[in-house]
Amino acid sequence: MSSSIGVECAVLTDIGMRRTTNQDSHALLAADSSPLLESRGHLLMVADGMGAHAAGELASKLAVDGVPHLYHKYAEMSPPEALLRAFRETNTEINRRGSANTDFHNMGTTGSVLVLLPQGAIAGHVGDSRIYRLRGNTISQLTFDHSLQWELKASGQMPEGADISAVVPKNVITRSLGPNAIVEVDLEGPHAIELGDVYLLCSDGLTGRVEDEEIGAILASLSPNEAAHALVDLANLRGGPDNVTVLIGKVTGKELVPDQTTTAPLRMGGATGIQPLHIGLGIVALACALVAGILAWVGHLTEAGIAAGVALVAAAAGIIHRQTMVSGTRLGGERMLGKGPYTSTNCKPDHQLVLKLVATLDELRAAAREGSWAIDWAPLDDSCKLAAAADRAGDFTNSVRHNCRAISYMMNELRQQQKKKSGATTVNFNHPRSEDLH
Repeated sequence: MSSSIGVECAVLTDIGMRRTTNQDSHALLAADSSPLLESRGHLLMVADGMGAHAAGELASKLAVDGVPHLYHKYAEMSPPEALLRAFRETNTEINRRGSANTDFHNMGTTGSVLVLLPQGAIAGHVGDSRIYRLRGNTISQLTFDHSLQWELKASGQMPEGADISAVVPKNVITRSLGPNAIVEVDLEGPHAIELGDVYLLCSDGLTGRVEDEEIGAILASLSPNEAAHALVDLANLRGGPDNVTVLIGKVTGKELVPDQTTTAPLRMGGATGIQPLHIGLGIVALACALVAGILAWVGHLTEAGIAAGVALVAAAAGIIHRQTMVSGTRLGGERMLGKGPYTSTNCKPDHQLVLKLVATLDELRAAAREGSWAIDWAPLDDSCKLAAAADRAGDFTNSVRHNCRAISYMMNELRQQQKKKSGATTVNFNHPRSEDLH
């Protein structure tokens, strides 16, 4: 976990329960100064690689190395334009590497980037790794899944009310970085930022096992660090068939929510130009030059020289003060990139979620007893008692918090058991999806 200017971040990546390698990658470039925050913002990125051998690992690593580096390299461009160029050039490099080596042929990766700026949150996105925003009791998906399911639904080719998941596999994606020389990149935002907003970037190893309302409730109930562990643990307890990566950023300071009337807006599609000479300094330079001329005419040469010097200094300062002016489309308000948010779900913690978490804990207890784990049960019992008391009082946020802490405690104990019993059979949890836990 790390705290930077105006934001608290946490990241966790896990191989999952069934994979032998982790093809997910991530990047977190937090601005460490106010000028950098204002010009480039905080950058968060998650990438989920695809390809045989080590191709998926390489593709995702190239993505998280390339996009952040190029985004900062093109500092003369506006943030959305720099982000778009960074995605396109990174895609070119991944495609080049894949074409040059048969082992990496057609390798690809998703790529989801969130940039938090004083002007708002902007996102660059390719694939089905998601970006969410939690605000109050609502979790919103800011990105569109580039998957066959979502594309068919958006095109209206599926009948209303049809169960698309029964017809089309969820993991068939329609767009990724690498396989093709040219890629279409989605840009979203800038979405206004509010104090207390929580942003989540994640690979589909999480969203394939944990529902949006559960994700939102956990983000609302726990610190970023605890939430990251709880989300990964839940995904693994429900089968963990894929790698899981979560990157969380919580807005904690007013640096990201300044007075928008005094903050220069983001622009897109503009060209650089030069502003006229600063008017105040221009007047001073002109007045001093006029005074110098008059003094020279009446014979006061020393005073005339001083006035002329002041005129030159004012003129030079005015030239230096000239600033770059960017034309093009001003972003914000009604002029937004993309069409997000694409989903919004109520995620207020409730009794039903508490019951699901309790059921998960009951299964963990049973597995621990069956496996004869050497566990200190006291911390678990304490958390469960606090969770039960909060549930009875209708304080579901605290109940979710204590139940998640109990789950993470048990998962950590499981990892310790596996380390102690080197070579022993791994405990497998074939838990149902959340909708089947009642």
